[in-house]
Amino acid sequence: MDQSIYPLNPIALHLGPIHIYWYGIIIACGALLGLMLAMREGNRRGLPKDTYVDLIMFAAPIAVISARIYYVAFEWSFYSQHPSQIIAVWNGGIAIYGALIGGLLTAIIFCRVKHLSFWKVADIAAPSVILGQAIGRWGNFMDQQAHGVATTRAVLENMHLPTFIVNQMLINGTYYIPTFLYESVWDFAGFVLLLILRRVNLRRGELFLSYVIWYSLGRSYIEGLRTDSLMLGPLRVSQWLAGVLVILGVGLILYWRLRKEKRPHYLDA
Repeated sequence: MDQSIYPLNPIALHLGPIHIYWYGIIIACGALLGLMLAMREGNRRGLPKDTYVDLIMFAAPIAVISARIYYVAFEWSFYSQHPSQIIAVWNGGIAIYGALIGGLLTAIIFCRVKHLSFWKVADIAAPSVILGQAIGRWGNFMDQQAHGVATTRAVLENMHLPTFIVNQMLINGTYYIPTFLYESVWDFAGFVLLLILRRVNLRRGELFLSYVIWYSLGRSYIEGLRTDSLMLGPLRVSQWLAGVLVILGVGLILYWRLRKEKRPHYLDA
């Protein structure tokens, strides 16, 4: 094989016996950038200064744990036979929906304790969350995960992809469709959309639900192209969960609107 098409090294640094992976660095960068944006917008919208710093201190570790629990639960046929691997997150195996569920529950409890409006906190955080997801998918790129079906180099080149992406899609001698890229682009587009919707001055809660709907629609389609989906019998778990979230998101917005409930607007002081 030509040296020029060897995949990128997933390990960024070697510190003696400790390996620091690009996956973790990229995830951390996405989370940090998202935190900075949320803090800035939170200050503009009148939230206490350290709201998102305090929140992420609880939400980040809980999200990682819940992402792992979610993954293990739907791969129990393997982990029930290899219980020592349940905590081996360094071997891969976390699920974004698990992380979102854990982070969401943490935010609800946090807001109750701090006497803050959950919907206000969630609305402000929504663009940050989807931006973090968009960046985080490049961690999957470095680890050669979240790809689609097998293909050929010619097909990838005809998609006008940069050479470094085409090369990284060569896994064990076979090229694969870069579905990680599809989701990253979809999430970046969602980030821009949410920034636009902030100016539309939606009612409280609707910006966060717009994030839920947008992300779930894209994930439902892209999940069908992947080859590493978590399954529940014959069903792709993420597709069904995405469908439920779209229905709940649209339904809740319609419920609020039809009731003509006087909810605060996003830009209200």
